[in-house]
Amino acid sequence: MARIERVELVMVDLAPKAERKDAIQAFVSQETPILSITDTDGAVGTGYCYTIGTGGGAVMSLLGDTLIPALIGREAEEIEAIWRDLLFLTHATAVGAVTSLALAAIDTALWDLRCRKASQPLYRMAGGAKHAVPLYSTEGGWLQLAPEALVEDALAMREQGFIGSKFKIGKPTAAEDRARLAAVREAVGDAYRILTDANQCFALSEALIRAEMLAELDVGWFEEPMPADDVGAHATLASRSRVPVAVGESLYSISQFKDYLNQGACSIVQVDVARIGGITPWLKVAHMAEAFNISVCPHFLMELHVSLVCAVPNAPILEYIPQLDDITVSRIQIHNGQASPPSAPGIGIEWDWPAIEARAEAHKRVFTGG
Repeated sequence: MARIERVELVMVDLAPKAERKDAIQAFVSQETPILSITDTDGAVGTGYCYTIGTGGGAVMSLLGDTLIPALIGREAEEIEAIWRDLLFLTHATAVGAVTSLALAAIDTALWDLRCRKASQPLYRMAGGAKHAVPLYSTEGGWLQLAPEALVEDALAMREQGFIGSKFKIGKPTAAEDRARLAAVREAVGDAYRILTDANQCFALSEALIRAEMLAELDVGWFEEPMPADDVGAHATLASRSRVPVAVGESLYSISQFKDYLNQGACSIVQVDVARIGGITPWLKVAHMAEAFNISVCPHFLMELHVSLVCAVPNAPILEYIPQLDDITVSRIQIHNGQASPPSAPGIGIEWDWPAIEARAEAHKRVFTGG
């Protein structure tokens, strides 16, 4: 066994290359803490998390002041024990986004370290269920885009072999959302999947109305229709909607997913590896969803999720939103609209450290046992 000897921590801000707006926010930045763990054998594993917009500083503070000092000297392979110990160390701030994001950076780094030392890629170490997964695109579906732009992008994605596109909804009236989606449906035909995302903007009464409209257009799912903490409203909607209800990106614990599944409040689980607290809890949610015969279609982070969806049997589709191109030398492998998990040892992300240093939003912090 090898103990954790050194931890390095830095943060970069990745501004999106295209304008991104949904029903509740503009995506103007992505604050990205990056953490590297070195063990006493000299092996290194790197993990990360993110915030859309502000909040990265709070994650960095929790990591640097509380969590990382508790890592030094721990057996790096005891990932489950470390995750649980750190969760209870931060009991006063859990369950919540900041704690889960901080845990995710550590947990992902430990899995990267484990896989590299075993000379295995993540998708095999975590299950090895399949060798490729179909893609759908979100990049051309933002709320501010005109119907013509939505159609153009969907046709381009279909030509590349993608099986669908996701579109933001939440215009002031259902008629406006319908017009945008109807233009796409007419252009792409019946076989191409149209998915929608409301980003928690509706009350139950309006979500019921929009669900009927979405069903008429054969929409594949209704994502985050209402505030994520209202499980009861989602259960009501799921029981009455002809369109599958998808939730998960705004849930931060295994138990929150358990409540949704137990109450029949969703048909699709979109667990986000950063927001759930890392690979360790992500796999537990995926396997729990499998027991309910529910699909896992994770939110964002395609560079990491591509390995996880190929590790489990109930993850049929992957969201395409490039986010790390400016700070990595690796790229997700796509052929005919299908993504393949990286075969190199580790989580499959090769970082461009000079680019990271040049973009660093905070001075690098180094922690050792000395």
